[in-house]
Amino acid sequence: MTLSEFINKFKSKYLWGNLIAMFLVFILLCVGVKFGIDIYTHHGEAIRVPDIRYKKIEDATRILDDAGLQIVVTDTGYVRSLPADCILEQTPVFGELVKSGHVIYVTINSDHSPRITVPDVIDNCSLREAMAKLTAMGFKLGSPEYIPGEEDWVYGILVKGKHVVAGDKVSIDDTLIIQVGNGRRDASDSFDIVDPISHSEEDVIEGEGTGESETDNFEVVPGTEPAEPTHEHQQNEVVE
Repeated sequence: MTLSEFINKFKSKYLWGNLIAMFLVFILLCVGVKFGIDIYTHHGEAIRVPDIRYKKIEDATRILDDAGLQIVVTDTGYVRSLPADCILEQTPVFGELVKSGHVIYVTINSDHSPRITVPDVIDNCSLREAMAKLTAMGFKLGSPEYIPGEEDWVYGILVKGKHVVAGDKVSIDDTLIIQVGNGRRDASDSFDIVDPISHSEEDVIEGEGTGESETDNFEVVPGTEPAEPTHEHQQNEVVE
């Protein structure tokens, strides 16, 4: 290809038409992407998050719908003084600026108190250790009930007058009564009492069969004693 032919092709209207078309498509594509992203991300829009705390979930949903926002429940809590399904927390918090369609995550109040598993403290630790562990877990404790047993040793736990064991689930609103030993023995406990052997009885027992302490206790019957020879009789025997 000669230089003149190359220059003539470069001056071709077909070539320049394609180049201009490609450039226009590129410009339109950039403009479309820019405006499309702005529309998708609601660029320039700012909605102040309303305060929906302590409102019922139905009222909070209506308020956020009117503001162009969404609501999603992510967790539950428990506050005794508040009604069930009441909003306890919200994220983002009140007053933050968000875009339309943003999701507000909320924590609602449960309709029942949470239940906690009783730990292994029965017949396993002292009163002080049991109280520290149960209090740290959120249990409510009443005054201990003292029963006969080893002093300050935990023997049981009562909830509403009934015994509970390790692994049982108890409401945090229930009061736990710890049964603890008072250091005294129960009157119903049995004792094996062995009578001590007196010293005199021991001597008798030790002396049996030895002949040292044995005595012949014979009773003499009157008239049965052998007659002793008299002096006169002895003289007759000599004369004969």
